[in-house]
Amino acid sequence: MKKTVIIGATTNQSRYAYLAADNLQQKGIDFVPVGIKKGNVFGKEILDLRKRPEINEVDTITLYINPSHQLEWYNYFLSLKPKRVIFNPGTENPELVAILESKNIDAVEACTLVMLRTGQF
Repeated sequence: MKKTVIIGATTNQSRYAYLAADNLQQKGIDFVPVGIKKGNVFGKEILDLRKRPEINEVDTITLYINPSHQLEWYNYFLSLKPKRVIFNPGTENPELVAILESKNIDAVEACTLVMLRTGQF
């Protein structure tokens, strides 16, 4: 099954990252929440992004952090060896897209929620 890392995970139920975790769980897709705020999302502890946690067998990274906050994490994202990175609305970053594509990682500008609901995930 596809393992998805949610970058920018939160316990705030009004945030799209939380809704993505909810949808992934409902679809039975394994996810790992990673963020800077502590808490649990659907029984999974949010791993501290600042500690750059090691996560194996990553299929997808779905981004929920602003491009201005992404730069310091480029190497971390690459270290996870994802097959694709989804840039949700507001996270689009042409510089990171170019880096990912140079490493043969699919960069998708789309909404994870829409992708899940329409079977495109």
